Amino acid sequence: MIEFFPPLDIRDTFWMPWSSPESVAWNGKIVAMGFMVSLSCGLIGAFIVVRKLALMGDAISHGILPGLAIAFIATQSKALFPMFMGACGAGLLCSFCIEWLNKKTPLKLDAALGLTFTSFFAIGVLLITQMGSNAHIDAECLLYGEIGFTPISEILVWKGFEIGPRPLVTMGGVTLIIIILIAAFYKQLLVTSFDETLSVSLGLPIKLIHYGLMLMLAVTIVASFESVGVILVIAMLIFPSTTASFFFTRMPAILLCSVPLALIYSLGGFCLARWLDCSIAASMVVVAMACFGFAWLFGIEDGIFRKIYFKKKVI
Repeated sequence: MIEFFPPLDIRDTFWMPWSSPESVAWNGKIVAMGFMVSLSCGLIGAFIVVRKLALMGDAISHGILPGLAIAFIATQSKALFPMFMGACGAGLLCSFCIEWLNKKTPLKLDAALGLTFTSFFAIGVLLITQMGSNAHIDAECLLYGEIGFTPISEILVWKGFEIGPRPLVTMGGVTLIIIILIAAFYKQLLVTSFDETLSVSLGLPIKLIHYGLMLMLAVTIVASFESVGVILVIAMLIFPSTTASFFFTRMPAILLCSVPLALIYSLGGFCLARWLDCSIAASMVVVAMACFGFAWLFGIEDGIFRKIYFKKKVI
């Protein structure tokens, strides 16, 4: 009989990855990558979830595939900048198509989402198939990623100094930009997310803010897909804010919760993957699911046990 859970070796799981400077340097890059992906997705996801656009990340993550393929066809290169621009352009176009179908046709938002992202994804697969072996774009890698390859990725060098692995540096830059933009435009994002009528009366550019948020979402997904894959990014967009909402109701607190939750997801997922010898990215999502389950049961805002307690108290 095959054991689903192997015996837990506490020393190997929790101590050995940090037992030497070399191990710390190697595994630290993996954990840091997971932390920044979770943090950036969590910050963006807080506003995406409030706007009831949780599946928009799913749509854009599939919609970037034709952008990657077209960028390769146009440049015959997999250089970072053209691939990045192609993916972001396709992501924004996907968002625009969803918005147009929802506003200009009888289609509801869910139907517009499903129609658009499946069409974009199919076009991307077709383009990659037609390019054949010249493209060397691994669709499976785009979907699932492999965060464990972060330490062996291309090292970026600036003026003779090694900065770090390219995916880690890219994700770090994107995370920093997202923090700065949210801090700078927090009030505008907050008002347009919760009260469209007030936004209009204040003269806020609702469409510009919406597409700016979609651009931030597309950039985050593009920067993340190489390490954790586009599908698992969706979980990181949704879990942090929904988990925090069981303990806090105000947006600043929910945003701040993204930091400790990102650390728990990353470290917990790494240790779980080491124990079970499985995908690190998938393990991060399992830890995120466990955290959500805990919040759902014990949260002070609409947690299951809190509801039961107050129901008994009323009776």
